[in-house]
Amino acid sequence: MSGHNVSSIPAIGQPVPDIAMNVFQNEKISYTSLREFKGKWLVLFFYPADFTFICPTELEELADQYESFRALNTEIVSVSTDTAFVHKAWHDNSPAIKKIAYPMAADPAGALSKAFGVYLEHEGVALRGTFVIDPDGILKAFEVHDNSIGRSATELLRRIKAAQYVQQNPGQVCPASWEPGKATLTPGLDLVGKI
Repeated sequence: MSGHNVSSIPAIGQPVPDIAMNVFQNEKISYTSLREFKGKWLVLFFYPADFTFICPTELEELADQYESFRALNTEIVSVSTDTAFVHKAWHDNSPAIKKIAYPMAADPAGALSKAFGVYLEHEGVALRGTFVIDPDGILKAFEVHDNSIGRSATELLRRIKAAQYVQQNPGQVCPASWEPGKATLTPGLDLVGKI
């Protein structure tokens, strides 16, 4: 992991940088920026490269649950250092990737990957980083994995539900493995030593 720069990971509770990018979606390549997603929850889902092994399993799982994310006013944007043309070729040739309806961002110069602290300089690819951004462009959660460890779309969906719940219910916090409908906590001295 030499060459990995973590100093530029945005801080929790702070605005994320506005970065422009090309995306492949719905058989088209277009130009957008992170600013265009304001008003929605946003998941930036970094992965190392198209035409690899773990990546299609993760991206297919997200594709299978995409409508569940959209129902929560959440957009998914997958990001790799491939070009949008490589995304199209992969989409055209892989049954798993063909399922994808969310935008696939192209980051060939590594600008997004560097801004989020997941760029591996010596390899020219990103680590498996997941960043949850609220509708105001504020970073609420992130996780970064070694490239040999896949992520869970189900856990990501749960994390977004928890982030949305606490945003809509000030003063409440969600305990471990919280799911909608389960009890939350109200922090206070009365709970100290009782949990």
